[in-house]
Amino acid sequence: MTLRSLENSSSTSSTFLLSGVPGLEHVHLWVSIPLCFIYLVSILGNCTILCIIKTEPLLHEPMYLFLSMLALTDLGLSLCTLPTVLGIFWVGARNIGHDACFTQLLFIHCLSFLESSVLLSMAFDRFVAICRPLHYASILTNTVIGRMGLASLGRSVVLIFPLPFMLKRFPYCGSPVLSHPYCLHQEVMKLACADIRANSVYGLFVIVSTVGVDSLLILLSYALVLHTVLSIASRAERLKARNTCVSHICAVLLFYTPMIGLSVIHHFGKQAPHLVQVIMGFVYLLFPPLTNPIVYSVKTKQIRDRVTQAFCY
Repeated sequence: MTLRSLENSSSTSSTFLLSGVPGLEHVHLWVSIPLCFIYLVSILGNCTILCIIKTEPLLHEPMYLFLSMLALTDLGLSLCTLPTVLGIFWVGARNIGHDACFTQLLFIHCLSFLESSVLLSMAFDRFVAICRPLHYASILTNTVIGRMGLASLGRSVVLIFPLPFMLKRFPYCGSPVLSHPYCLHQEVMKLACADIRANSVYGLFVIVSTVGVDSLLILLSYALVLHTVLSIASRAERLKARNTCVSHICAVLLFYTPMIGLSVIHHFGKQAPHLVQVIMGFVYLLFPPLTNPIVYSVKTKQIRDRVTQAFCY
């Protein structure tokens, strides 16, 4: 059954219809194979990172504690989208209740903005390590790291918690079809038969106050890091300092690029093809959990050695 026929046959106002890949409904089972593989690799990779850091005492340092937070966030993102995505591609389970949809978008957005905060914390870690190396241990104590983690979680929850209630007050009529195989605030609010300006303004405020502020602070931290690195006389020391930042820079680019792209499409690219929105949605939620463990395993010697030891012996 095609997406349009499902849309026309749906008469209930208590559910939404999730989208698969438009125009490829007849090969959804085949499309699910690489998607399932990506999910499994994401879950395995992040669990491996967590296990290595937990079992290796030498890795109980600030940099790796922040990496543990990143892996937990990526794991949460994978697990809160996996059931609905595979349900669509395997058994055609497109229907999702309003409350279930609001709950899913709460977790997706909370975890996404939490990841932004963790990446900012990791940038601060690199700034202190390179620009204030003599004070590194006294600044980034376990207590400080714990407070930074709680503050990041608290900010995400406080900012995202109102969204489900802001959506729940709307009546929904007409087409119940969402543009993605999971629920996002930007998509759900477009289906409301009411004035959504408050939701739109608040959503933009949340993005600017999280992703916008975090990305600017990360850029500022690396500007200061670059200034410090260029002032180092030894070429070997400059190379070492640069290598400690490469993996984090890759993680930042892999996270912010698709997120900003998807936000631009939702707010300003209303004429963008449906397929483009679906692909950007997949890139936004699938790629960071998939690529972060790979990047850190390749670029971080301590983790690379433990991964090699675990899988080769």
